[in-house]
Amino acid sequence: MRWRVEPSRSMRCDIQVPGDKSISHRAVMLGAVAEGTSRISGFSDGGDNQRTRTALAALGADIRSESPGQLSIDGVGLRGLRQAGGDLDMGNSGTAMRLLAGLLCAQPFASRLIGDASLSARPMRRVIEPLQRMGARISAREGGTAPLEIAPAEGPMRGARHRLEQVSAQVKSALLLAGLYADDVVEVIECGVTRNHTELMLEAMGARISGAPGGRVGLAPPQRLRALSLDIPGDLSAAAFLLVAGALAQRGAVRLHGVGVNPTRDGVLRILTAMGADIRVADERRQGGEPLADLEVHPGNLRGIAIEPEWVPLAIDEFPALLIAAACAEGVTELRGASELRIKETDRLEAMAQVLRTLGVDVEPLPDGIIVEGLGADGRFSGGHVRSRGDHRIAMAAAIAALRSDGDIIIDDCECVATSWPGFAAVLSRAGVLIET
Repeated sequence: MRWRVEPSRSMRCDIQVPGDKSISHRAVMLGAVAEGTSRISGFSDGGDNQRTRTALAALGADIRSESPGQLSIDGVGLRGLRQAGGDLDMGNSGTAMRLLAGLLCAQPFASRLIGDASLSARPMRRVIEPLQRMGARISAREGGTAPLEIAPAEGPMRGARHRLEQVSAQVKSALLLAGLYADDVVEVIECGVTRNHTELMLEAMGARISGAPGGRVGLAPPQRLRALSLDIPGDLSAAAFLLVAGALAQRGAVRLHGVGVNPTRDGVLRILTAMGADIRVADERRQGGEPLADLEVHPGNLRGIAIEPEWVPLAIDEFPALLIAAACAEGVTELRGASELRIKETDRLEAMAQVLRTLGVDVEPLPDGIIVEGLGADGRFSGGHVRSRGDHRIAMAAAIAALRSDGDIIIDDCECVATSWPGFAAVLSRAGVLIET
């Protein structure tokens, strides 16, 4: 699929963005092993989350759609999962593969997790090795990549203390999911702040959780999870594209309702605010333990900044959008300490450097970041033909560049956007940015 995005100067929308991808993954996994019926609203309709849902159904959970985004999950309890009839295909979702590895390594049956070419090239040793220290029997291809072969557990998982060397919510969550089946305390010591959705949800379901984000997180046995009713907040990672688009437009306003603003992942708001974006936060509230708010952004001029190192893990998924903002800012934006971006769905630092060069922006890639020379308030992208490399966030970032472009932007391989936000092109078109497929 190829998009042609026409130049635009106006951005007007007033919407609820799709439900949070990260929370949707966790809701269906934990709902499946809870006791009772969990009712979930706002479940993301993206392809990644549908892979997780399909996998849990294959493992024995009864999952029903009441209406779009509304799920009822009849949990089977911690001991009630059954062997799937074949491979569990995680598609492009690293979250699904790593978290399910933690859940399935404790089961008395074998499982095999597979993925597409992109996912099959991503590093899995970071989750395999700590799970093996707990007694998991997991193997991967030479190089530590998928498929993951998970042999039946020979007994309960062993309690353990894990000191993480990478900032990774996925690894932390996998260890906590395995810890639900452990004979002693599982403790995860983080080297930086990561999103805490797993801890919040486990606690809401009755698990014995201790600790704080960015420090030590502990899970103590024995465990039983009770079903929950959860309204999933809007996905801040999806909202980021509209926030940047609204800031770059010459006129209009973007209003987004019920967006998750968890402080363990709100780096995009901190960075855009530091760049001078006119973002207004209203009606802050909590829902199922998660903080959310309504966000409004108005056009304005941005300035380049040196991004604070502590903000990087809080915005790791939003940097494709933020680099479009940096390209339109006055002055230089410098990003360092973001080597994790090189092992996402694609090498996002290299991919975005190529997109920006094609559109007429001077950039200097770094081993762990990038330096962007902004075009300034009056600068414009040249337009051009770019590749998403099969990465949904690269495709969406290139599309919002149309708000500051003098020419059409052609984007190849846009079918990948369906993994996170199938309706993105339609939303952007209704807001004033014409996308032709």
